Amino acid sequence: MSESTRLNAVRAVTNFNLADRKSKIKDADVKEIFASNVFSDEVQRARLPEAIYKSLQKTIKKGEPLDPNVADVVATAMKEWALEKGATHYTHWFQPMTGLTAEKHDSFVMPTATGKIIMEFGGGELIRGEPDASSFPSGGIRATFEARGYTAWDPSSPAFILDSPNGSTLCIPTAFCSWTGEALDKKTPLLRSIDALSAQAVRILKLFGSSASRVESTCGPEQEYFLIDRNFYFARLDLLNAGRTLFGAKPPKGQEMEDHYFGSIPERVLAFMQEVEHELYKLGVPVKTRHNEVAPAQYEIAPVFEQANVATDHNMLVMETMKRVAQRYGMELILHEKPFAGVNGSGKHVNWSMSDDLGNNLLKPGATPHDNAQFLVFMTAVIRAVHKYSKLLRLAIASASNDHRLGANEAPPAIISVFLGDMLQDIVEQIEKGGAKSTKTGGEMKIGASVLPTLPKDAGDRNRTSPFAFTGNKFEFRAVGSSQSIAGPILVLNAIVAESLDYIATELEKTGKKGEDLNPEIQKLLQKIITEHKAVIFNGDGYSEAWHAEAAKRGLPNRKTAVESLPDFISPESIELFGKYGIFTEREIHARYEILLEGYKKAINIEAQLTAQIAKKQIIPACLRYQTQIAASVAALKGAGVEVPASQLGLLNDLTSTIATLQERVEKLTKVSDHHADGDSLAHATYSRDVVIPAMLSVREAADKLEIMVADDFWPLPTYQEMLFIK
Repeated sequence: MSESTRLNAVRAVTNFNLADRKSKIKDADVKEIFASNVFSDEVQRARLPEAIYKSLQKTIKKGEPLDPNVADVVATAMKEWALEKGATHYTHWFQPMTGLTAEKHDSFVMPTATGKIIMEFGGGELIRGEPDASSFPSGGIRATFEARGYTAWDPSSPAFILDSPNGSTLCIPTAFCSWTGEALDKKTPLLRSIDALSAQAVRILKLFGSSASRVESTCGPEQEYFLIDRNFYFARLDLLNAGRTLFGAKPPKGQEMEDHYFGSIPERVLAFMQEVEHELYKLGVPVKTRHNEVAPAQYEIAPVFEQANVATDHNMLVMETMKRVAQRYGMELILHEKPFAGVNGSGKHVNWSMSDDLGNNLLKPGATPHDNAQFLVFMTAVIRAVHKYSKLLRLAIASASNDHRLGANEAPPAIISVFLGDMLQDIVEQIEKGGAKSTKTGGEMKIGASVLPTLPKDAGDRNRTSPFAFTGNKFEFRAVGSSQSIAGPILVLNAIVAESLDYIATELEKTGKKGEDLNPEIQKLLQKIITEHKAVIFNGDGYSEAWHAEAAKRGLPNRKTAVESLPDFISPESIELFGKYGIFTEREIHARYEILLEGYKKAINIEAQLTAQIAKKQIIPACLRYQTQIAASVAALKGAGVEVPASQLGLLNDLTSTIATLQERVEKLTKVSDHHADGDSLAHATYSRDVVIPAMLSVREAADKLEIMVADDFWPLPTYQEMLFIK
């Protein structure tokens, strides 16, 4: 790659013409296109016989087992609908342990004896697929030569049509398991956790006289991301292969002026957002919000709440759709948690709640939450769960990429705590004292200008430093990484809250009381729970050193890196919890533990090799060319009998010594990267963290120093100020 590649990229970016991407989406009627590519409830009702439709709905909404007789009828209706939409193929769309989605396309075409074709798709094809499972991560569940794997139709997440330039494909959301029945995916344990939560939550509701028979966890993930021009992206091998920049000097201007957040959206980016929304509306994804985020070139998209399983599928579609559409606008979507050092990284704030099949949000406090015993029970159950199983919540967000973000002044710390806000904090304190009254209310806010309206005021402020914050009628898990599937964090939340509800239901059922007669027993039990678990409640500044010291006094764990956190997955506590509620077998837990450790080690190894390669093949040659020019200039002055200024000699000396330092550090990085630590997967991951990462950082330090020293036309890599600010 020549030294002019970077400058050519800058010229290409500035010459981008948005007019070339004009489309017809401006004229689209959102109400008409929404869910137009979804085999939705409306489509099912119209195309299925009434008995079949009702049977299918019982499976979808009540969690009842699927009637095998339903499958053939549904498959026929789904096929006819897909053919009308222009589909020629179908695929079982699943989510293996790679954290991505996977698909194998099969045609509807079936040849006949007369040399013609018919379009076939039956219940067998709908219910079960058989992709080759040999190359997906299994964590030792099966040997490489054992290739058989199965996909199983998930009727609770609707099938959809994915359009492409030359045709369309019917996508059927499915679970993925091995021949021996173990889950090899993200969806299966999530569905198990939803069932576990529902079973325990319904027990609580029955004590309050509710007729609800099903409870779903609901979710709305706020997705942050970066966009940069593809010319810059392809000129940066680190972004291309690792998803983040391994080099880059701090630019003169980053996010210090705080002028990007909620600012005017650049025209090219807005056009991209509008086309993304158009595509997602067709897929039934209820995207609601778009805005600039804190860092330059960073943005956010957020949907309306949905049932957690569907929300998980939809979030995967959001990420995939944004990647695809960004390329149409000459941009690249970056989902890494920390693609640029020194500016905010990206998270995924997962808003989580519970709703029953009567339409009630179980975490909605009501006008007087201290009088709402049912709400207080569910809220207290969550507090207990987060305190008792904070290590598992930390585990749910553990990755090499999220390690760069957690604890910085942009993301919550690795210490898991709960923010309640002033009013609920006051109520919790009153419960502990033996009552449940609060004098704190929201009221009204007068802004002070006569033309401005009086605003309703919430009873408490929000806390952006809390990893787990109550925000009105839901909890917001703010520590989730931007690139990860939300299935893991949600299933852990479902599991730990199910255990807490199980505990509370068991204690209350012992009394033999129901309805209002339960209130004294509820008061005593909640008082006990709050007293035992209040240590996890913290409404202050999670970034402060004082909180870290206070958290240690409270006995709250602080797993600062993924390597510290991952062993908690195979702890006796974890195995007991997930096994009790049928979410993971012990074998599935150990498999995932191995997969996560292997993923960590591989990510660091790729970054280390890239760091050495870019330094050797791009940065050092460019620096040596510049050094040669400076040396020639100095030699020319000496040859002409002119005294060489000390500043020029100093530049040459500094340049020479820094290049030498970089070369030495690259050799050290190469050496430590080639060394394989003895021991198990944890030992390898620990070695990567403690030896390889520091060696990478030392290389970067020298290279970033050279970026400031070397003439602009020699530097080979697009710089931060170019990538972040040239749109």
